[in-house]
Amino acid sequence: MKRNRKFSRLYKTGIGIVGIGVLLMVGCQGGSEPVYKDTLKTGTIHISVDESFKPVIDSQIKVFESQNAKAKLIVDYKPEAECLRDLNQDSTRLVIVTRGLTDGETQTLATKLNFKPVFGILAYDAIAVIVNNEVRDTLFTMQDIRGMVKGISGFKYKVLLDGTTSTSTVRFVTDSLLKGQPMGKNVVAATSSEAVIEYVSKNTDAIGLIGVSWIGNKEDSTQQTFLQKVKIAKLECKGCSGTYVDPVQYNIAANRYPMIRPLYYILKENYEGLGSGFRNFLVNVDKGQKIFYRAYLLPGRSSFEVRPMQIKE
Repeated sequence: MKRNRKFSRLYKTGIGIVGIGVLLMVGCQGGSEPVYKDTLKTGTIHISVDESFKPVIDSQIKVFESQNAKAKLIVDYKPEAECLRDLNQDSTRLVIVTRGLTDGETQTLATKLNFKPVFGILAYDAIAVIVNNEVRDTLFTMQDIRGMVKGISGFKYKVLLDGTTSTSTVRFVTDSLLKGQPMGKNVVAATSSEAVIEYVSKNTDAIGLIGVSWIGNKEDSTQQTFLQKVKIAKLECKGCSGTYVDPVQYNIAANRYPMIRPLYYILKENYEGLGSGFRNFLVNVDKGQKIFYRAYLLPGRSSFEVRPMQIKE
């Protein structure tokens, strides 16, 4: 009897050890294979987007979610610098801004994430110059624009920007127009691109610099309202002196319009999640790229041919 009881205790102890071992193995395997809650077409994620592109990205999200009923994109529109800072937030999966990552930024994020984020060009945007409807000045050279943002121009306009420090438009003005020189005291900060439009529409002594997607799409009812409030000025053609051009796709494609900037995605996923699904939608020629085209941006992935033409009378 004693021998049987001893054997029983040894048997139970062995079963317990094996059970613990199995649990440890399952636990280790679960840790190495994380369970993701989203797929290419389902789930909920946060993205951060440069406020300059709110109209077109709103359209992209509306179509994407209508085609993928179980997908939800929670978007925060904010200045570009804040979008880039959001890359350090675990909750932010994708950002859309006007530049990619530097080598240093890529390495820093790769160290934190244990994988490299990816980025690429979605489309090309033009920065439009808007003026009050009562103003006669609708043709400007780049020398005029640079002089106005420096505060040394013969034009006595206030220059409205969508902020003064961290927006993509401010960065374009600082890097491409001022080239390190200070802004003039006549440069005024608005709270958003829409606020720029509203201010210019009510003040004849102001011009505004905004992304063309806010006022380029004449098929959009909101933008039709904006275009009743302000006029889009023409800028001197780049490489064709004496001609003034509009911020439209042909002039962006031909590099004739002098204030052009790319639009990038930056994606923080190393699996096929919803961020990758939305990125795939944006770069798809028959889906997201067509929406960029309708918003009067130049698609970055679809072909756009410029053909010489001769008109015979």
